[in-house]
Amino acid sequence: MKSVRSQLALIVASIALSWGSVMAQEAVIRKNLSERLPNLPKIDEVSKTPMNGLFEIRMGNEVMYSDAEGNFLIQGSLIDVKQKRNLTEERMDKLSAIPFDQLPIKNAFTQVRGNGKRKLVVFADPNCGFCKRFEKDLQKLDNVTIYHFLYPILGEDSKTKSKNIWCAKDKAKVWNNWMINGTTPPTANCDDSAIDSIVAFGQKNRITGTPLLLFADGSRVPGAVPMAQVEKILADIK
Repeated sequence: MKSVRSQLALIVASIALSWGSVMAQEAVIRKNLSERLPNLPKIDEVSKTPMNGLFEIRMGNEVMYSDAEGNFLIQGSLIDVKQKRNLTEERMDKLSAIPFDQLPIKNAFTQVRGNGKRKLVVFADPNCGFCKRFEKDLQKLDNVTIYHFLYPILGEDSKTKSKNIWCAKDKAKVWNNWMINGTTPPTANCDDSAIDSIVAFGQKNRITGTPLLLFADGSRVPGAVPMAQVEKILADIK
C-alpha cells in the first residue's frame, strides 16, 4: 500500500511540475511577444501543439504560432503530414463554430421538407452563382428544415433583390423562383432592417463568402459542397 501511495505521490508531483513548466513558458511567450510587438492583438490563449517546441497563440479567432520564448512568430497552416491533417484548419473550424441557439432565427425565412427534423442554415447572396447551383442541388434534400439568411455582399443589386425577397408575401416561393428559375423578384416594400442585422451578424462571425452552411452542432461549411457531404454531416449529428 505504501509503495502505491509513493507512486501516486510521484505521479502527482510530476504532473504539477509539468503544469508549472507549461505555465512558466506561457508567461514568457506572452511577456516577450507583447513587449516586442506592442501592436499585436491581445493574446487570449497560449497552448502547446503536437509539434515539439511550437506553441499556438490565439487572438480572438486568429491563430499564429511561436517558439517557447516568443522569439519567432509564424503565420500559416500547421500540417500533420503523417496523418494528412491540416491542424490549423481544424482549429479554425472549432473557433468559428456558431451555436445554433445564437443564430438570429427570427431574421430567416424557412422551408420545411418532409418531417423537417434535421436543421440546415444557409447564408446566401441572391446574385451568387455558386449559391444558385447549390440551391438547385438543395431541392434533393428531404426531411429537413432549411433556414435561409439573405446575405447580400455582392453589391447594390444584391441588396435590392434581397429586400424584394424579404418583403414578399411568400419569401420561399419568390426565392426559389429567382434562384432556380431565374424569375426576377417583383418590387416589394417593408421594413427590411432584418437584412442589415444579418449582414452585421455575418461580419461579426467572419462570414466572408456565400454560400455558407451552418449545422445544428455549430459547425460551418463554406461553399457549394456536394449534397452527399451535406447528407453525411446531417446524419452524423446526434
